[in-house]
Amino acid sequence: MSVFNLSNAIMGSGILGLSYALSNTGIILFPILLTCIAVLSSYSIHLLLRSAGVVGIRAYEQLGKRALGHTGKILAAVVITMHNIGAMSSYLFIVKYELPLVIQAFLGLQHSTGEWFLNGNYLIIIVSICIILPLALMRQLGKSVYPHISLPFYHITAYTVPILAFAFVCHPEVLPIYTELHNPTKRRMQAIANVSILGMFVMYLLTAIFGYLTFFANTEAELLHTYSKVDPLDTLILCVRLAVLVAVTLTVPVVLFPIRRALLQLLFPEKPFHWARHIFIAVCLLFFVNLLVIFVPNIRDIFGIIGATSAPSLIFILPGLFYIRIVPKDQEPTFSRPKIQAACFTALGFIFMSMSLTFIALDWINGENRSGGGH
Repeated sequence: MSVFNLSNAIMGSGILGLSYALSNTGIILFPILLTCIAVLSSYSIHLLLRSAGVVGIRAYEQLGKRALGHTGKILAAVVITMHNIGAMSSYLFIVKYELPLVIQAFLGLQHSTGEWFLNGNYLIIIVSICIILPLALMRQLGKSVYPHISLPFYHITAYTVPILAFAFVCHPEVLPIYTELHNPTKRRMQAIANVSILGMFVMYLLTAIFGYLTFFANTEAELLHTYSKVDPLDTLILCVRLAVLVAVTLTVPVVLFPIRRALLQLLFPEKPFHWARHIFIAVCLLFFVNLLVIFVPNIRDIFGIIGATSAPSLIFILPGLFYIRIVPKDQEPTFSRPKIQAACFTALGFIFMSMSLTFIALDWINGENRSGGGH
C-alpha cells in the first residue's frame, strides 16, 4: 500500500504530455533525461529520510524549521503552496479544455457551435462553485479517497527538464507515508521510494514511446487530444476523457486543503479553528486560481515558472540543505563526502533553477510560437 500511495503521488496527468516531449527531444535524449531525473529524485529522498531520521521529524515544514529556523519553515510552506497552486491551475485547465469536448460528444456535435455551455471559462466557474467549493468547505477531507494527480507540463525547449522534474515530485508525501509504515525504517522507506520511482519510470517511458510511435510528427501536446482527432466521438476516448475530468475535479479540493493549512499556520499560527477563516481562504484561493486559468492564455507559462522554481526546490535544494544543516558534525563532518555530495546536489538545484528561468525568459522575450491551445 505504501508503494501504491507513493506511486499515486508521483504519477499524474503529466503522463499525457510525455509522448509530445519525446517527439521534441528525440528517442535517445528522452530516456537519458528521464533516467537522470529518476535517479536524482531517489537520491533526494535518501537525503530527506536521513535528515528526518536524525531528528525524528516526519513533516516537511518542520524539517525546514529545524534546519533553518522559522525562515526555513516559511520557505518550505511557500514552495509547497506554489506547487499546489500550480496543481490546482493545471486541473482547472484540463476542465476548461476537456469538458467542452465531452459535452460536445454527448450532444453528437462534430464541431463547437459557440453556445455558452461549450465555453470553457464559464464551465470552470460552474464546476468550481457547484462541485469544488462545497468539498473545499468541509472541515476535513480524507486525501486517500481521491486520486492524486501531478502537474501536467507539455511544452519542450526551455520547459523540458521542468516537465520531467515535476513528473517525479512526491517529496512532501514521502514523510507522511514513512510515518504510516508498520515498521518504519529508512531502509524500508528508501526501498518503497525506489520501487515507486522505478515503476513510474517504466510507465512514463512506455507511454511516451508508444504514444509517439502511434502518431510520430502528428503527436500533440496532450495525448488524448491527439486521439480525439482520429474520431472525436470515439466511445473509448470519451470514457477516458470523462474519467480524467472526474479525477482532476475531485483532486482540486484535496490540493486546496494543504494550501489552506499552510496559510493558516503562517498567518494564524496560534489561532483555533474558525469557520470564517476556513471559508474565506477557500473562496480566495478558488477565485485566484480561476482568474489564472481564465486570463493566462497558455498553461505552460504558469507551469514554466512554477516548474522551474518549486520542482528544484523540493527535489534538489531543500533536501540538500536539510541534510547539511540537520545531520550533526560528529556523525558527518562538514567536509565529509556525503555532505559535499549534498552541497553539490543543492548547487545543482540552483543551477537548474537559474538556467530554466533564464531559458523561459528568453523564450518569452523572443516571442516563440506557443502552440498547443492551452494544453
